[in-house]
Amino acid sequence: MDRKTFAAQSEQALADLERRLADLEDEALEPDLAGDVLSLEFSDGTTFVINAHSAARQIWMAAGTEAWHFDFDPDRNAWVAHKNGDELYDTVRRVVSDKLGRPIDL
Repeated sequence: MDRKTFAAQSEQALADLERRLADLEDEALEPDLAGDVLSLEFSDGTTFVINAHSAARQIWMAAGTEAWHFDFDPDRNAWVAHKNGDELYDTVRRVVSDKLGRPIDL
């Protein structure tokens, strides 16, 4: 994936995630997109970070003690972690649901 395509794809994914998480209107979660970094701030002071890493052409995510590196898979039209096959949106839904103690839908 070239740099321009990566920038467009990753920007779209991060902006979409921020919008979907903000639409939850949960007081325990505050998503904040600044440039290519999406911070998910929780009321207990915990922060999960999702960011576009242009040098690697990946979206990186850190949540608690876990971390993922997602590559864009054009066949699936999705960001997928090569290490374990996790998909970005499913992973965000799972870790945020676990943190909030209730299921969320993205």
